[in-house]
Amino acid sequence: MRWRGQRRSTNVEDRRGRRGGGMGGMRIPGGTRRGGGIGLGTIVIGLIIAWLLGINPLSLLGVIDGGGSGGLMPSQQVSPQASQAGAPIEDEMGQFVSVVLASTEDTWDAVFARAGARYQPPRLVLYTGSTRTACGMGDAAAGPFYCPADQTVYIDLGFYQVLRQRFGASGDLAEAYVIAHEVGHHVQNLVGTMAKMDSARRQLSERDYKQFSIRLELQADCFAGIWTNHSQQARGWLEEGDIEEAIRAAAAVGDDNIMKRTQGVVVPDAFTHGSSEQRMRWFQIGARTGQIEQCNTFAAERL
Repeated sequence: MRWRGQRRSTNVEDRRGRRGGGMGGMRIPGGTRRGGGIGLGTIVIGLIIAWLLGINPLSLLGVIDGGGSGGLMPSQQVSPQASQAGAPIEDEMGQFVSVVLASTEDTWDAVFARAGARYQPPRLVLYTGSTRTACGMGDAAAGPFYCPADQTVYIDLGFYQVLRQRFGASGDLAEAYVIAHEVGHHVQNLVGTMAKMDSARRQLSERDYKQFSIRLELQADCFAGIWTNHSQQARGWLEEGDIEEAIRAAAAVGDDNIMKRTQGVVVPDAFTHGSSEQRMRWFQIGARTGQIEQCNTFAAERL
């Protein structure tokens, strides 16, 4: 992936070396999960209501007609910490993250603009060990996660070492996929559907809630694929083998793969993010088509 020399985002804050983040997330295999944030997922979104009622979900999102409830709720206002973002980051990994985030900004700016809507990019915080977020305190064991309350993606870069060493998922695009997935959750949050689903959550059984949670995560994988498609069209920066790197990363964080490696037993009823096959499939759908309409995981008979 030829990322050097590309535009860097100013929406990155470096808290590495400071103690003191969020929950949920793309779990570090064998690590803990906590409620609050969304990583390779947790909260189920209100898009399911649209699909169940036959409403065009993209209209609800405001992705087609620019409508919807994409604004921040009062509780979602960004904290004063946001002012620390944008300071120069000089190490190579920090620069890589900044470039990938900038590319997601360009991709979703274009997608929203074509629909007559305005994209509001998330912040991204690099941290070490633990950090404070609007979703509460969390630690690196949760893996990368998205906190909808402050519209921020949180990443301890040690997660990439776990992917490489324990799961054989290495490479630039594998690491970029993680960021693009979390930004996919930001897109889901921006369009207002998380708040809608949160209010409808009481009507769902635990089993149904878990199934819709999986569909949420797979949609974020599909959105990550959309970013791959659009960024390649804009930059032509992917090299031979890059897509395979991202697919391996998607497989690595599949529920069945994590359970098999950490517990030795696969329990499908306990899935929260989707199987390796499902995660690979939906990422590939987004990467192949580049169309948000193809990411309708909630209406799909086959996941």
